[in-house]
Amino acid sequence: MTDAAVNIDRLSKRYGAVRALTDLTLRVESGEVFGFLGPNGAGKTTTIRLLLDLIRPTAGRAELLGMDSRRDAVAIRRRTGYLPSELALDPRLTAGELLDYYGHLRGGVDTAWRDGLVDRIGLDPSRRLRTLSTGNRKKAGIVQAFMHRPDLVILDEPTSGLDPLVQRAFLDLVREVAAGGACVFLSSHVLTEVEDAADRVGIIRAGELVTVDTVAALTRQAVRHLVLRFTGPVPAEAFAGLDGVSDVTVDGALVDATVTGSPDALVKAAARFELADLSPRDTELEDVFLAFYREAS
Repeated sequence: MTDAAVNIDRLSKRYGAVRALTDLTLRVESGEVFGFLGPNGAGKTTTIRLLLDLIRPTAGRAELLGMDSRRDAVAIRRRTGYLPSELALDPRLTAGELLDYYGHLRGGVDTAWRDGLVDRIGLDPSRRLRTLSTGNRKKAGIVQAFMHRPDLVILDEPTSGLDPLVQRAFLDLVREVAAGGACVFLSSHVLTEVEDAADRVGIIRAGELVTVDTVAALTRQAVRHLVLRFTGPVPAEAFAGLDGVSDVTVDGALVDATVTGSPDALVKAAARFELADLSPRDTELEDVFLAFYREAS
């Protein structure tokens, strides 16, 4: 295996007869934001726990920052920031005391950088954790994950509970640290945050990685939504049963259709009438995601 921020080779995890992860192979570079996408139960958290040596694999191996995930786990954690999907924090501490404690465990952090993160995320360090909402506790988790300027940041469902303004500040931070050379491994089922932040996306389904590509490339592969406007009303039966065309809605002179693959059949049907306009509706990453999961059902 060669150096990369994350280098996974045929990593697998079984719990008896249950396959939680099967032969995952993946490479993520420094300076990259990688979106690890899938619904709950797809294998995202299992993968992260294996990378951090919180559980042991059934087969396969992984390297983080050029080090073996099992043999060099302590050294890896010194250079890694981690935000779990569910935070277990001492409710007696204030948010500031928690950050001081974590900073002490790490041998000290740049307090100016840490305090800047506190301000950007909108965390009140004077409040005790037991008085904080889920979103505000998540803010404390975000600050502790980034405050030591890690070379690798692993984030599991990081924005759940955050309000939209804080989500935006968080995504700005993700892009900033990646531009500075860190790798951000972002696990989520919130499609918009992955689409906004990620350079590449991997979609995992039932413990198997089904595709990896850039957001732009995946979007180009997705189904297309086309809106056709004619100079006069057209009959619905003219657009029924066309190859590669589905979800057709005809409303007078307007036709809304979903196209998978070649639009040839739709174009030929439209050519029988006087077309005034043809425009695509934006394809979002969500369309790609749902298409992969429809294939499995």
